Amino acid sequence: MTDTILEIQGAVTARLKAASAVTALVGQRVYDAVPLNAPRPYISFGPSDALSDDADCIDADEITLQIDCWSEAPGFVEARRMADAVRLALKADLSITDNALVLFEHRQTRVFRDSDATISHAAVTFTAVVERAA
Repeated sequence: MTDTILEIQGAVTARLKAASAVTALVGQRVYDAVPLNAPRPYISFGPSDALSDDADCIDADEITLQIDCWSEAPGFVEARRMADAVRLALKADLSITDNALVLFEHRQTRVFRDSDATISHAAVTFTAVVERAA
């Protein structure tokens, strides 16, 4: 049985790396573990969690997944463009094979300065409901 978060993350990674609006901004720089000294801009996976969402005869998880967009460009323009490209790329149905994706939707986008005042950071949060395979 495939972990629901790992399966969603794989589908999200594939979608982002195939979306022309995303690749126009970051190329293929979509990371789970960001390489040391990776050039910005890039996209990485932030925190995620899964809450049990079981019902009668249904084993499911409600997943929260954060996707982070990182930019050194002045202001928030590039970070906002990246966040919007991520949101739009993930608006279409995702496909997973081991479990059943019931819902995947954008929840929130926050854009702010990182602790280093020269880095803009967009945190794009999604919610998914995945029914686990038996």
